[in-house]
Amino acid sequence: MKPMKRIFSSLAAAFTAMAVAAAPSILDLKHTITDDHIIAPESFETKTRELEQSFFLKNNTVRSAESDVPHTGTPEEYEKLLSSLPVEIEMPYNSVVGQFIDMYLGRKRTLVADMLTLHNHYYGNMFKEELLKQGVPLELQYLPVIESAINPNAVSRAGACGLWQFMPSTATGLGMEVNSLVDERRDPRVSSRNAAIYLKQLYKIYDDWSLAIAAYNCGPGNVNKALRKAGGGKKDFWEIYNYLPKETRGYVPAFIAANFVMNYHDKYGINPTIVKHPLSTDTVTVCNRVHFNQISEMFNLPVDALRTLNPQFRKDVIPGDHHPYTLVLPSDIAGIYALYEPKILEYDRDSYTRRTYVEPGQARVDQGESNALAASEQTQNADSNAVITNGIAERVIEKIHIVGRGENLRDIAKKYGVSATDLKRWNNLRRGKVKDGDRLVVRIYQRELADASTAPTTESTVTKKVEPKKTNAAAGRSSNNKTKAKPSTVTYTVKSGDNLDKIARRYGTTVSAIQKANGMSKGSTRIGIGQKIKIPQGGTAKSGTKKKSGKRSRRRR
Repeated sequence: MKPMKRIFSSLAAAFTAMAVAAAPSILDLKHTITDDHIIAPESFETKTRELEQSFFLKNNTVRSAESDVPHTGTPEEYEKLLSSLPVEIEMPYNSVVGQFIDMYLGRKRTLVADMLTLHNHYYGNMFKEELLKQGVPLELQYLPVIESAINPNAVSRAGACGLWQFMPSTATGLGMEVNSLVDERRDPRVSSRNAAIYLKQLYKIYDDWSLAIAAYNCGPGNVNKALRKAGGGKKDFWEIYNYLPKETRGYVPAFIAANFVMNYHDKYGINPTIVKHPLSTDTVTVCNRVHFNQISEMFNLPVDALRTLNPQFRKDVIPGDHHPYTLVLPSDIAGIYALYEPKILEYDRDSYTRRTYVEPGQARVDQGESNALAASEQTQNADSNAVITNGIAERVIEKIHIVGRGENLRDIAKKYGVSATDLKRWNNLRRGKVKDGDRLVVRIYQRELADASTAPTTESTVTKKVEPKKTNAAAGRSSNNKTKAKPSTVTYTVKSGDNLDKIARRYGTTVSAIQKANGMSKGSTRIGIGQKIKIPQGGTAKSGTKKKSGKRSRRRR
């Protein structure tokens, strides 16, 4: 019996060994897994030459012809090289990883060459600096390879954006600014900083980098769901592979392939695009609203260069009046930017200044129209700037007002007895905003007799001789009575409770006559306490003077 027992025992051991051999362990699964239905990340759909349209690549690089010759390796070679990478994140080889490596080394060779250039000469240092600050593995610097093909302006079908492909909700949750003018998902530095923070948060949840990377792609919710379907417990990406969304199944293998080609590209004949002009940059802080065109014109710097360095400004506008922003510039320009900033802000200011106050029904007038209107407002003598109106010469005096601290257009208009609308027109201001130190042209009207040969009189009072009353033919009677000469205007100091209508009735004149005498526009009725205004002759202050006589007096003039 004993020999038989030994035989059965030997057979049982053999069958057990065969069963074990037939069922690969979890450790072997990550190396033997296959998938004929993987979905590549969207970055693989980037057209081979698309990145060449980048201003930097188009103007600063030369392509190496040998990079276009396909050259791939064997699975054994790939596995050996991957195992030699000095990385913290586990990077096993399997057929899925191999498919992605072959894609990069085959039809995506020129894309790899461009990505190498962008990474090595500009973005790579930002990635590494921010990853080091958070204490996470440096191999994560190649996530943008599969996320965006290192294109800061990449936008996915789902709405993810930037080098690290943040969704709007994730970005704002991390404190990034996303609005019509600024999208920090496109900012290389800010997005890299927040990607490192987010990856660190995901690692704290799963304590496994393969799961953290998967969650970065499809969200923690999908990873948690896959873990529950796989039975829970401590697992990694490969164990829950079949329970993940199809797009995410290819994500970690693509990440491993990206690390492979970015480290071993030279072994397969892929060289970075040759850089003719290395890019040296620095940053400045901008605290005013400024347009890229203003900077471009001042420094003769192409707008496309500014867009390449600052892709976060979606409409070429830096809204520094909202809060300070960091602007990246070539080093030589950054060093002198502060000196030229006042001139930059003044350059074609009317085209880029926003209106902060608008009168309803008021047409928007551009600079050319404004000049035409100003020219048609008055007919001036050839040898002076005096305008003849009803026998009275109105001389236009231009003054320069330096805007003081806290002053606005309404205050300044009130001070000079003119309208804010006129101030804007005289100074070609499309909007009603002025700041401390601005120089404004103010036009003051002085009145004098048209035939006076003397110098202009003061602004306050002008006298005029009145001829004796002539025969009134319509009434059939004559009069030789002579009237005393009256001043053409009197000066009145505005008191509390006054308005133009009250003053006009008090002096037997009209609001329009007062407006005309003081160079006010027809729609302007604003006056201030203590302001001195000219009252056209039309009677004296109300003490029995009739309005009728005032009208007769005006007809004589």
